[in-house]
Amino acid sequence: MELLKDECGQGAAEYILLFGGVIVIVIAALLIYNQYFKSQSGLNVTKDINSVRGNMT
Repeated sequence: MELLKDECGQGAAEYILLFGGVIVIVIAALLIYNQYFKSQSGLNVTKDINSVRGNMT
């Protein structure tokens, strides 16, 4: 019964799950935006940034 009441490693396990979830979200975002950052696609990051900066002034 003492084994069931022992919660010493619970905090560490929760942090591992939390960081694992964050890593999965970051990898998913990188996969989604991968085509945007490739130079061979029709999108041009430098041109887009300059366009946004030009519209702000």
